[in-house]
Amino acid sequence: MAFNTLTSRAVLLYDEWVKEADPRTENWLLMASPFPQTFIIAAYIYFVTSLGPRLMENCKPFDLKRPMIIYNFSIVAFSLYLIYEFLMSGWANGYTYGCDLVDYSSSPQALRMAWTCWLYYFSKFIEMLDTIFFVLRKKNSQVTFLHVFHHSIMPFTWWFGVRFAPGGLGTFHALLNCVVHVIMYTYYALSALGPAYQKYLWWKKYMTTIQLIQFVLVTTHIGQLFFMKDCSYQFPVFLYVIGSYGLIFLVLFLNFYYHAYTKGKRLPKDLQNGNYLLKKYE
Repeated sequence: MAFNTLTSRAVLLYDEWVKEADPRTENWLLMASPFPQTFIIAAYIYFVTSLGPRLMENCKPFDLKRPMIIYNFSIVAFSLYLIYEFLMSGWANGYTYGCDLVDYSSSPQALRMAWTCWLYYFSKFIEMLDTIFFVLRKKNSQVTFLHVFHHSIMPFTWWFGVRFAPGGLGTFHALLNCVVHVIMYTYYALSALGPAYQKYLWWKKYMTTIQLIQFVLVTTHIGQLFFMKDCSYQFPVFLYVIGSYGLIFLVLFLNFYYHAYTKGKRLPKDLQNGNYLLKKYE
């Protein structure tokens, strides 16, 4: 009886909660409920941390050089497209980089922003292939907490963003992340092409710095919330989540930077001096 009562209350709370959601995104893929994506994320974590390494234990690493080249250049192209869409649907077309509210209307620009947010959300599932490639190539030292946490938390939190607030100042970090991904995945793609292209990768040592700058900018942008007067952003809780995300990853990447560049000997050999970026394709 007690269980049934708790279940009924949970259902009622869920129904009340969903009433606040954006009806425009309700019927889009994976948007009806957070449970399908939760299953996908859980399956991803289980595969890359447990099942995958066990299946590969007595197998030879897969040669995935060609698929990775195609994959990385595809991510670059998709990220460029997302940058353009984020700019045209707001960030270069009316947004102030201050108190930018979510436009819930059915105007072409508002719908374009909502759809761009969904595309960005869906791209997070595609990027899970990063880790799957590690596992299939038996590069298990690359499957770190930082890596898995990043690829898990992004799609999970972005479901709520697309379902409730697809637009406004909460999307700045997505635009910035796409810019960083153009740089990162270009690097990965060139690395995958082989030694002949190493001369074009002189900027390897700046990769972690670029990530750190990203999280500083994200945290700074969201930090404006505490100094804004009368900013009626519809779901301020998301801004706190984004701010926390920026701070958490800033700390994690600072920790990585410290160990990789200052205390390199504490890392596994293939992670020392930032060589994890190149080792990904060896």
